[in-house]
Amino acid sequence: MTTQSMQTTPPTQTTPPTLLHLDASARRRSFSREAGDAVAAAWRATHPGGIHVHRDLARTPVPQIGEAWTELCDHVLEHEITDPARYREAVRTPAQEAAWAVVEPLLAELLAADVVLIATPMYNYSVPASLKAWIDQVTFPRMSLAGRRFVVAYARGGAYGPGTPRHPYDHQERYLRDFFAGHFAVPEQDMTFLGTELANSLTDPALAGRRGAHDASRAAALEAARTTGASL
Repeated sequence: MTTQSMQTTPPTQTTPPTLLHLDASARRRSFSREAGDAVAAAWRATHPGGIHVHRDLARTPVPQIGEAWTELCDHVLEHEITDPARYREAVRTPAQEAAWAVVEPLLAELLAADVVLIATPMYNYSVPASLKAWIDQVTFPRMSLAGRRFVVAYARGGAYGPGTPRHPYDHQERYLRDFFAGHFAVPEQDMTFLGTELANSLTDPALAGRRGAHDASRAAALEAARTTGASL
């Protein structure tokens, strides 16, 4: 596997801006992909010299972490290593070398990004396993990604916004907000969430009466996506 240089701090203005764009939907055509693509298109138009790195976590899944990854994590924690450029020091066995070969390119992409765009559906009240696998692979103890912007373009089958009966079951946006803030030290002002609700109104007879609300949500999400992408 080709290794990449490890950018340990947010890219500077002297380097081309970089967008890391992740897709997690199992569907080839999905509302989360649609909104994410709109963000990316607007970003590219605003930054014609920028670097757009796209990784499709559904079509090319990231493997689940294994015991060797946990050993890397334990070494980083025990030796109080907080600089990602030093994570390689944790590799001491062939199994750990194999685990690091998975981590290194994913982590290099993340650290090189000015903006991280995650396009994800809600599956069973949370994020897809493909996205969780990526998060697990790139996350190490006391790791800060402050200085980067995070944008989440989501889709949901129902309505889970504040004030709705299902809001307490939203472990998609709530999980990602908590994770970005709690583990990556990303402040609230550097996170943007936008998305399409009530996608199941297209197929579920019980939600057929909410089709209009879905259409309005989709239109608002696409407008927010274009505005957000152009402002990054």
